[in-house]
Amino acid sequence: MTMSSRILGLHHIGFTVPDMEQAVAFFSDVFRAVTVIECGSVDVNDEFMAKHLGVPQGVKIADQRLIQIGRGGSLELFEYTGVSGEQRLKHNGEVGAMHIAFEVDDAYEVAERMRDSGVDLLDGPTLIDSGPLQNLVWLYLRSPWGQFLEIVSTKGPLGYEENQGTKLWTPFSSD
Repeated sequence: MTMSSRILGLHHIGFTVPDMEQAVAFFSDVFRAVTVIECGSVDVNDEFMAKHLGVPQGVKIADQRLIQIGRGGSLELFEYTGVSGEQRLKHNGEVGAMHIAFEVDDAYEVAERMRDSGVDLLDGPTLIDSGPLQNLVWLYLRSPWGQFLEIVSTKGPLGYEENQGTKLWTPFSSD
């Protein structure tokens, strides 16, 4: 790789949702997301879908949207049709499972707002009081379709920052 072809950073995270309207409403209501691009359905043949997206015959993109939540990479949401068999999200211990973390000013305050709105929160928020993630406050939650998400905030510099030159980029750090 030459210097002119460098990696710039995270552009977006794409994932599939069972109901586009429900997903957009959830992210808009809970995380103040803004829909930036609405692509709608994608009209291509099975061969294209298999070669470019790795999906089986008969699976089509019914809706595709890109939403923006604060600063950082966007979320690209897909709703597919033609998928057969059981549709089960992986739990966090399974290979391929994933979650998306959103940085907030105060995880305790945002958790209270989410709790009052009926969002499915797991235990927490939890403050990490030692180690490389010292001062991180985190909380997992579930979307209406079961996708794990996370909110995080900090109570000061993270523990690793004392001994390391490279720092993680966060939306907060870009102020």
